[in-house]
Amino acid sequence: MFLCALALAASCPGRGWTDQWEDIRKSAEKISSVRGEFTQTRHMKILARPLVSTGTFLFRIPDSLRWEYRSPIRSILLTHSGRTNRFVQRNDELVVDSSANLQSMQMVVQEIGQWLKGRFDENPAFTSSLEPGRKIVLVPKEPSFAALIQRIEIVLSERDGVIESVKILEGRDSFTRIEFDQVALNQPIEDSLFREP
Repeated sequence: MFLCALALAASCPGRGWTDQWEDIRKSAEKISSVRGEFTQTRHMKILARPLVSTGTFLFRIPDSLRWEYRSPIRSILLTHSGRTNRFVQRNDELVVDSSANLQSMQMVVQEIGQWLKGRFDENPAFTSSLEPGRKIVLVPKEPSFAALIQRIEIVLSERDGVIESVKILEGRDSFTRIEFDQVALNQPIEDSLFREP
């Protein structure tokens, strides 16, 4: 669930990221849409080699999201006008994933929306800090949550407003890293891309 949430690229034109929360929020206010590609690499002790997934994402304010894994298995998460659906590939066609926990996915989408507004520090479940090297660190406050995710490290790109990568540390031997590429900002995105796989 959090892997999807953390795989985003917040972007905005202007003078670039700074080391102040308010400046980050002001830069993010200029975002109307974000489009890009991602590579997600999952490291676990039980895996002989990391599991690598690739895909694309689209975001349009206020709350439309398309998160699409293209390989190794195709799946799509769509959120638009308060509705969330997940589709998975089965027998060469995309079908609705009836096993998906849509309530938790909607919470994830809300978190993505907050990040795209530059509001990294407003989730009460995390303690947030800005560190040198354009890094934002989120640490869960609740021990039960910290058992699942120890910390999240978000590295901001040198490019104005773009998130370069997100690293989710799940345990001593497990982490997921999501890297963003080919990010395009403030381009028109059709409604149909958020409603149909």
